[in-house]
Amino acid sequence: MADDFDLGAYLARIGYGGSAGPDLKTLSALRAAHVAAIPFESLDPLTGRPVKLDLDALQAKLVRGRRGGYCFEQNHLFRAALQAIGFEVTGLGARVVWMSPPGAPLGPRLHMLLKVDVAGASYLADVGFGAHLQDAPLRLEVGVEQPTGVARYRLDREGELLALAVHQAGDWRRAYVFDLTPQLPADYAVANWFTSTSPDFLFTSMLVAERLTCDARYNLVNTRLTERRTDGTISERMLASADGLAAALDAVFGIDPPVPVAELFAKIAAA
Repeated sequence: MADDFDLGAYLARIGYGGSAGPDLKTLSALRAAHVAAIPFESLDPLTGRPVKLDLDALQAKLVRGRRGGYCFEQNHLFRAALQAIGFEVTGLGARVVWMSPPGAPLGPRLHMLLKVDVAGASYLADVGFGAHLQDAPLRLEVGVEQPTGVARYRLDREGELLALAVHQAGDWRRAYVFDLTPQLPADYAVANWFTSTSPDFLFTSMLVAERLTCDARYNLVNTRLTERRTDGTISERMLASADGLAAALDAVFGIDPPVPVAELFAKIAAA
């Protein structure tokens, strides 16, 4: 863990004022506060800006700046915070299958997640899966349904892999598959470079943002803004102008975009 991580600034950024020890209560509270305060967003890949994973850059962007980030940024920052508190954390890599049809070949490891060991038990702590943000740590226990405040999850065994599934629309939907092999900084560097620069990867051509609170899940995909409330109600609207996009980024996600909003809107409206 780098010596220059500002834990106080991070806790203030996520609005956390409780006790902070390496225990499950703290881990659960930090996870919920993080995803509510620091949105998932893909604005840098979309606008051709480099995505940096060094701790200074992450703190400048996600802590001191009014920005979010995607999985590599989010989970690198969260790992630094957990390690500063005293948690034992291992970085893992996953293969995303959220949009894949059944039986499709697996792709590369392009998602970062964390394993956190607490009092002899292991938990998944992932604050960066933008297709379906998680609000709570999940026990590394196969075949057991795990309800959280906003969703239901389950880990399944698939050969030598573990598959995380979320209950959605009356069925279980796989999110990603992974194993417990620790990832090296070089593994993340290569995956981060590909996901932030490849014209074949969705983040370089699509605006994606998500924020999860105890009351609602907010998703923005290009100009489509969806709000799914915990009482089951869903509302959706299309953002018809740059002003509408600016208002949503500001009020819903708390994002100050890195380029003029008119430029962003032109990109996503064309898509």
